[in-house]
Amino acid sequence: MRRRIRQRSILTVLLAAVLLTLGLRPAPTVARSEPVAAAAQVLTWTAGDDITRYGTAPTTAVAGPATIVFENSAATGNTMGMPHTLTFATTDPEFNDDVTLNILANPNDDTGGRHTAEVTLTPGRYFYHCTIPGHGQMQGILVVTEAGGEDTTPPQTSAQVTGVRDAQGAYVGSASVAIGATDEGGSGVDRVQYAVGAAGDWIPYTAPVVVDEVGSHAIRYRAFDKAGNVSAEKTAEFTVVAPPSGDTTPPDTSGTVSGERNPDGTYIDMATVTVSASDTGTGVNTVEYAVDSGPWQPYTAPVMVHQTGSHTVRYRATDKAGNVSPEKSVAFTVVAAPAQDTTPPVTGVTIDGTRNAAGAYVGRALVTVSATDAHGSGVDRIEYSLDGGPYLAYGAAVVVDRAGAHTLAYRASDKAGNTAAARTVSFTVVPSQVPAPGCPEFDERTTVIVGTVDSGVLNRLTGNRCRINELIEDEREWTSHALFLKHVKTVMDRLFAEGVVDRREYDAVEEAARRSGIGEPGQTEGYRTILDGSAESFAKWQQVGGGSFARNADGTITSGTARDGLGMLWFPERKYGDFSLKLQWRDDAPGTGNANSGVFVRFPWVLDHPEESRPEWVAIKYGHEVQVLDRPDGDMYKTGSVYGFDRVGLAGAGVTQKGTWNDYEIRVVDQHYSVYRNGVLINEFDNTGGQEFYPARADDPGTDGRRFASGYIGLQVHSTTDVVSYRDIRIKEL
Repeated sequence: MRRRIRQRSILTVLLAAVLLTLGLRPAPTVARSEPVAAAAQVLTWTAGDDITRYGTAPTTAVAGPATIVFENSAATGNTMGMPHTLTFATTDPEFNDDVTLNILANPNDDTGGRHTAEVTLTPGRYFYHCTIPGHGQMQGILVVTEAGGEDTTPPQTSAQVTGVRDAQGAYVGSASVAIGATDEGGSGVDRVQYAVGAAGDWIPYTAPVVVDEVGSHAIRYRAFDKAGNVSAEKTAEFTVVAPPSGDTTPPDTSGTVSGERNPDGTYIDMATVTVSASDTGTGVNTVEYAVDSGPWQPYTAPVMVHQTGSHTVRYRATDKAGNVSPEKSVAFTVVAAPAQDTTPPVTGVTIDGTRNAAGAYVGRALVTVSATDAHGSGVDRIEYSLDGGPYLAYGAAVVVDRAGAHTLAYRASDKAGNTAAARTVSFTVVPSQVPAPGCPEFDERTTVIVGTVDSGVLNRLTGNRCRINELIEDEREWTSHALFLKHVKTVMDRLFAEGVVDRREYDAVEEAARRSGIGEPGQTEGYRTILDGSAESFAKWQQVGGGSFARNADGTITSGTARDGLGMLWFPERKYGDFSLKLQWRDDAPGTGNANSGVFVRFPWVLDHPEESRPEWVAIKYGHEVQVLDRPDGDMYKTGSVYGFDRVGLAGAGVTQKGTWNDYEIRVVDQHYSVYRNGVLINEFDNTGGQEFYPARADDPGTDGRRFASGYIGLQVHSTTDVVSYRDIRIKEL
């Protein structure tokens, strides 16, 4: 989680809150301002203005007594008064856990930022880091060896190739390479790696490597011990040949071209060529491709062609018996994208209605919004927001018949994605002789939407001045689907008799009610699905700030897929007070990394917020983030934490295997937060004020630092490497 660096004037205000939140105390360190008798070895760490690494840090030590020195002062480069800590981790099974050390040093403390502690080290490795939020990269490893000398001897390695061999020594069908490593008398083997070919990347070795591709091969290997010594690289070379067979038929091949296309069939900016091959005999051994007149290259992934112009991609395949398929090709043309439209539409508004002498509208006001995009890509959509509510699609003039002062905000977007700055118009409606309607719900969406199913029927006013959606009451908690359908039929029978809807519209609303599933077993607890994996459901969410979320073919959404940066996908359709939010998330971070994301709750309307030019920071500073972070090191706020307020460590949340779906429930009642992971309560938090990582703002409700009592829901995107997927997001108001 990236946090903004505060200036020195703010640091003094924050220090007490940070200490309380993190539980940092000087014990068990021994801080001294007078010289003391040190142990035989002195290990010194220093820190300065840099929050990504310690200034200096030892890498090795010998077992036995040691004096730890940690200095964070002006003398070591700290000119901003930033506090740092030196903490030895004790919860990771890969590292020693017998030294409990947690020193907080500040240039302005009683010792001037210099502290010492006496410890006893044992052979092995210690992991140390800074525990203050935002300092997650200040970390390292201290290697401790037996007294009497440092381990400088690398491990010994060997490799054995096994398999069925022919008379020439080649392996028939496949070869298996087993790698071994020993470190007798040293610190012990830490890890073994191997690489395929001269240019292959190093891969962790966990089991024998099986090679079944016909041809000559070289497997490189090496080992590291716990003192950091690496063995000399060795290579196992061998040849794999195909088993004897009567296969004389070459593989079958095909190629396809994909990408964004113009009406004339040309590809915009890039074309992607995908090649496939199959062989019912000995099996496909290699696939090759060549672009235009270029050389043949191994095909391992779809080929992306960016250069503008006409191109031909040739391809062929070889089976394990040596049969080569006939050369085939695909031809296409790549053109540059047209000049980008960067000009948003021009918007306007008019208000019609009967006005009194004071200029107020009597009974109702009719607000008409217009937009033009004469020199751009054309208007795509118009949206409006009434009295600070969520932005809704504008389809027809907005009727406002509730008495009181109103403000309507409006904006428009073109087909290139440019959105005009929101503009507002304010007016007042006074009562006429007709009293205000007593509608069961308030719902002014353009069409009748039952649950999440759009019937396409205009959400018009009825004879009692309530809209059709308001009479259906799809937000109410229904105990069965049959009971809800009976209620909808009663409403529609009356509206049909009154001439409000015709038979086609009657049937369309009843069909939407049947498809909504409201009251069915999957929704028996009154949960409303706000993200079901469909394009229509995903379109109701909005991305702000950096980064992005993408909808996948299986209905899930994944963060950080298109662009890097910190941002948020939020649900602007309505605010929630007390609620139970259920969803599923999965750690999809690439490689050996781990995901970093979070669920924002109870934050205010983020667009045009008076305090922040970056909308995602409105959610961070004014709402709460329930953390998603399955990483054993780095940031101290793990899964289930209320970020900046209430920390959950690995002991509370644990770490699930990557690629595994987790059930998450966030239950908020008044100012009490409960977080459940896979059905287990992992955190409870009472927002009683005074614990905020960020100082209280003028528009925070109350004077005790309490956050808002209601607000919106959002999902954090952290970066393109911190990848998290979500699905099945449901919410119930309590």
